[in-house]
Amino acid sequence: MLEESAGMAAIDTVLGFDFGLKRIGVAVGNTLVRQAQPLIVITATANDIKFAEIGALIAAWHPARLIVGLPFHPDGAEHEMTLRCRRFANQLTGRCNLPVILVDERYSSAVIKAKRFEVIDALAASIILQQYFDDHAQ
Repeated sequence: MLEESAGMAAIDTVLGFDFGLKRIGVAVGNTLVRQAQPLIVITATANDIKFAEIGALIAAWHPARLIVGLPFHPDGAEHEMTLRCRRFANQLTGRCNLPVILVDERYSSAVIKAKRFEVIDALAASIILQQYFDDHAQ
């Protein structure tokens, strides 16, 4: 976290995650420019390896908080992946000792698919993170 001169707010780096069973999309942004950018897709299958890769990203980027997309059915009902994403967020909280914020992602993948991107996970993570920035404008 960089500290600006007196009276200015701190600039925080933020990582966003689009959790999936096969892949986890990761995006990065900061609270100054408030623009999310796709970063990487984690494709490891073993949980320990996934969290080792996430730990390496946290060590490299020093985020102040983590954002996790929370999927719902279009009508707002929860489903199996909603519960899995909550579990992932809880694991991040326990393993990374950083604040984890859940963001409704019910339309992020649909937006990307509409734009016809083939690999959507990191881009979906950037939409989730951008939604967080837009919802928390100062």
